Amino acid sequence: MSQTTYSIRMDSDLKKDFDSICDEFGMSSTTAINIFAKAVVRERRIPFEISADRGMDALRALRASAKRNGIADMSLDEINEEIREAREGLGE
Repeated sequence: MSQTTYSIRMDSDLKKDFDSICDEFGMSSTTAINIFAKAVVRERRIPFEISADRGMDALRALRASAKRNGIADMSLDEINEEIREAREGLGE
């Protein structure tokens, strides 16, 4: 089975906490994310409940983060260009 890279943006504090908890579990964050992806594919659903309140809180936090980082008003073309540039940068 071939491998590929999946790049995501995440709050740096969240990443630090996630990496720490994964380490406590004896696995890397990559392994944890792969476990999550396999569960989604196998069960054909998000393997935990997502409530509207938590979902809206997360959406508000993402919007605030985008605004702080000056990317709240990016067009789809600009987003796709940033993704393209990030992917090209992975090979360097």
